[in-house]
Amino acid sequence: MSKSIAVVGAGSWGTALASVCADNGHDVTLWVRSAEIAEQINVKHTNEKYLPNEVLPEAIRACTDLAEVVSGKKYVLLVTPSHAMRAVVSQLASYLEPDVLLIHATKGLEQDTLKRMSEVIAEEVPAEIAERIVVLTGPSHAEEVIRRSPTTVVVSSKSHDAMLAAQDLLMNGAFRVYTNADMIGAEVAGSLKNIIALGAGLSDGLGFGDNAKAALLTRGLAEIGRLGVKMGANPLTFSGLAGVGDLVATCTSKHSRNWRAGYLLGQGKTVEEALAELVMVVEGVRTTSAAKTLAEREGVEMPITRGIYSVLFEGKSVRQVVEELMGRGRTFEMEDIIRYRM
Repeated sequence: MSKSIAVVGAGSWGTALASVCADNGHDVTLWVRSAEIAEQINVKHTNEKYLPNEVLPEAIRACTDLAEVVSGKKYVLLVTPSHAMRAVVSQLASYLEPDVLLIHATKGLEQDTLKRMSEVIAEEVPAEIAERIVVLTGPSHAEEVIRRSPTTVVVSSKSHDAMLAAQDLLMNGAFRVYTNADMIGAEVAGSLKNIIALGAGLSDGLGFGDNAKAALLTRGLAEIGRLGVKMGANPLTFSGLAGVGDLVATCTSKHSRNWRAGYLLGQGKTVEEALAELVMVVEGVRTTSAAKTLAEREGVEMPITRGIYSVLFEGKSVRQVVEELMGRGRTFEMEDIIRYRM
């Protein structure tokens, strides 16, 4: 049965998710800030800035009026950058239907409060809506989703019914959706893997090789899991799609904007130069700062995150950070698993 869906955010991921919904036979209204991009989507059915050379379904209609996009919709997908989430939700909250299903697909933390996106959204919407917020995460490059390449993701919510509704809304032959009730783990994993992706790009840019990248991903996942479990996550989430699945996809693909930013840094670009060269938001930079502060607050050891922070914000060389990481005192690898089980 066709449904009327609002997608808030017309970057690469928002546009790709709008296409998934359109492929499923739904009518999709996509909120776009730029009138020029809105006209391009409506007339040419393309979004050349974010997904060049890709043809979009004609069922997608772009609009620059946020109230018009959201009003009357029973399904709203929020796909805005983490730093803009609170402001955007605050603007649209009064137009939401009481029984709306809010699905957010943003992987990041709020810089000042260190809150997860579902927490940010919940503070801006009525309580009955907040209880049904759904997180969409997992290994899913927009460039592949728009081409209908096989993709698997996971949705998470406090509400079992909301998870099932989101699963039914989005799943099709090329886009498989799993459910997982662990919202904390899903959001922590999805956000913090961008930090490790920056590190993977740095490693590749410096030509460190496969050994270094394998170590980075493995120990990076341990850091993510340590913080997530301390915050109340289920440790098993980090071995699933939201955890290791998304980590592998983001750290090994040139589609990843976080990997590309790290690679440019490894090639000698400054942070400002690397970010200026990339069209889209690089969530990992802000997340690195937030995660460092969060780890200090929670008393969780995250040496890789701390090292990447020192490269991004303190001007330390990557080689110096690597020397410090390699020169750390003896540790017992299984300590992370022991901590998970305590």
